[in-house]
Amino acid sequence: MDRKIAILGDIHANLEALNAVVEDARSRAVTDFVCVGDVVGYNANPSECIRIVRDLCNVTIRGNHDHYCSYDENLDDFQPLAASVIAWTRRQLSADDVAWLRDLPLRKPFAGFTLVHSTLDVPERWGYVFDTLSAEANFSYQMTPLCFHGHTHVPMVYEKQPDVRRSEPYPIKLAFGAKYFINVGSVGQPRDGNPDSSYVLYCTKSRTVDFIRIPYDVQTAMEKNIRAGLPERLAYRLAQGR
Repeated sequence: MDRKIAILGDIHANLEALNAVVEDARSRAVTDFVCVGDVVGYNANPSECIRIVRDLCNVTIRGNHDHYCSYDENLDDFQPLAASVIAWTRRQLSADDVAWLRDLPLRKPFAGFTLVHSTLDVPERWGYVFDTLSAEANFSYQMTPLCFHGHTHVPMVYEKQPDVRRSEPYPIKLAFGAKYFINVGSVGQPRDGNPDSSYVLYCTKSRTVDFIRIPYDVQTAMEKNIRAGLPERLAYRLAQGR
């Protein structure tokens, strides 16, 4: 069966961005949606985004914001802006929202590949992969040729064949015998200098991976954040893609 799978990540309660990405993916005749985590956090529509993702995605992975927004854990180690939004988000979620977030897996196979938010070795520690050294450690735990992740909000390709190399996002034809650890970027808060939403399209038959960028109504998302009383800095960074 030929499947066209949209891999979303780091939606972060940005409803405008999520709607734009879903509309684009459907226009490309996507057969499946999956999410590598962080449905909530940073932006103004956590419950609305949860409802869409619950109905839409075959698999959703628990991200660090999903975790801390659904568990009443201490936030002293968090960056203050992030901590303030987590506290705000906790107050917006229903009991059903919280239960759903808590039940999300930390990693999961799907359609011959693996999904994780951070790293495969100890996903609950929320480690970041910014370089080939960190990717090399992850590959030791990667049992499938292909793994998609998020967390850094920056789309990136790590390829092991046999050495590990790091590449900016580009259309990929998967090579037999190679392993790939691919960051899908962020739907709701890109941090690579491009404010357009990012997601990945994987075609199982052609073994191709494409990085898709989609503009959305950033101004409305910013205004909603400010009206909700969220830190203005977080609103303005949407326009900067930082």
